Amino acid sequence: MLDIADELNRWVEQGRDFAVATVVAVGGSAPRQPGAALAVDSEGTAIGSVSGGCVEGAVYELCRQALEDGETVLERFGYSDEDAFAVGLTCGGIIDILVTPVRADGPVRPVAAAALAAAARGEAAAVARIVEGPAELRGRALLVRPDGSRDGGFGAHPELDRTVAAEAGAFLDAGRTGTLEIGEQGSRCGAPLTVLIESSVPAPRMIVFGAIDFASALVRVGKFLGYHVTVCDARPVFATRTRFPDADEIVVEWPHSYLERTETDGRTVLCVLTHDAKFDVPLLKLALRLPVAYVGAMGSRRTHHDRNERLRGVGVTELELARLRSPIGLDLGARTPEETALSIGAEIVANRRGGSGIALTGAHTPIHHDPASRQAARIGSVA
Repeated sequence: MLDIADELNRWVEQGRDFAVATVVAVGGSAPRQPGAALAVDSEGTAIGSVSGGCVEGAVYELCRQALEDGETVLERFGYSDEDAFAVGLTCGGIIDILVTPVRADGPVRPVAAAALAAAARGEAAAVARIVEGPAELRGRALLVRPDGSRDGGFGAHPELDRTVAAEAGAFLDAGRTGTLEIGEQGSRCGAPLTVLIESSVPAPRMIVFGAIDFASALVRVGKFLGYHVTVCDARPVFATRTRFPDADEIVVEWPHSYLERTETDGRTVLCVLTHDAKFDVPLLKLALRLPVAYVGAMGSRRTHHDRNERLRGVGVTELELARLRSPIGLDLGARTPEETALSIGAEIVANRRGGSGIALTGAHTPIHHDPASRQAARIGSVA
């Protein structure tokens, strides 16, 4: 439910009752991953998605029923060989969906409200819910924050809350959503409980160096992909809000100086569009030594070779140079700023998800490559 936190937080503030359907586990070519959610309020308004359209109608009715009877349910949807138009995933996948009522008189409401408010503010939080186990534990939730503080609980065995909180903290550190199996009294030996842990972490950063026309298009692509986008350039006449209205931040500073002082992490992407040696060399020397997700630099192949020689001259190693995506982007034949931004965004996604960048037509590779999602995905038995 945290993937639609902004909308659900508004519903909470407005005092609305609602039910939320959350993807718990997937198998095969399912269109959405664990954590994807659809919610329905008491007036019948729906937000979010659990399948990209395949089973939304059936899940909508499950939410309406959960709102009426207050019961948490787990349902499986899969492909129907006999009738492709029956309720099921025509893409051949399987998904398990947990439907939880979040009513004003329900035990999950205070925890859900706190978690949704935190996620809507861009704060890190993890929520654990019982997927399979005793009926009295379903519909309860535990909220865990980065500092270890927590709200709610399962009201069963104290060790259960402590163990789930510790596991949820580990999921939060990794930014993961998925399930785990745990003993009813908190042992880490597996069954009889299956717990869904959803993590919400602040948006990853995209830092675009170089306030050029291509940067403006890349900012829009970055926002579309869910990044918190910063534009940095040493020239105040170009780094302006008028030129970059969609950017979250605009910084007028020498690029390497800004990169030295700003926070980055393993999800950060750095796009160097300056293609000017006086900016590029000190910036890339630093960038290629940071534990970030992606470092790309714009320029022709001639510029690329010249820049590499300059970087070697200031001590950048071959191993470090191997991290550099240059010329930046995938080969789409792009010419306009928008097409170029699309090619850069496509390379960032391929790098993040483990894709090859080749056309799917005629290929014999999986459509979904995300290693983290595959690890988190698990199809358990449905009660």
